[in-house]
Amino acid sequence: MESSSGSQLGKNSKTSDATSSLLLLITAIHFVALCPKGENEDARKEVNSTAQNFVHFTEEEEDIVFRMHRLVGNRWELIAGRIPGRTAEEVEKFWAIKHQAT
Repeated sequence: MESSSGSQLGKNSKTSDATSSLLLLITAIHFVALCPKGENEDARKEVNSTAQNFVHFTEEEEDIVFRMHRLVGNRWELIAGRIPGRTAEEVEKFWAIKHQAT
């Protein structure tokens, strides 16, 4: 379904949110990289902190997290147990980052 502004709604909105977040992060990193050393040190630290906190999940993993959260709430250990190779901390961090803007 498309709105009058041409943006897609529904299933692809998760992907566009992730893409927007990634583009914002890349832009911020690029901006800080262009700053002379010593200047804007706070901005550098903030971007580095954001980059360290960024956790990439596949669409399938995102779907599992959202469905499991609906069923069991904030039981991150239980949710992480359903996603091979993911820790409870990664799942919780992913959830927190996804819900910062909302």
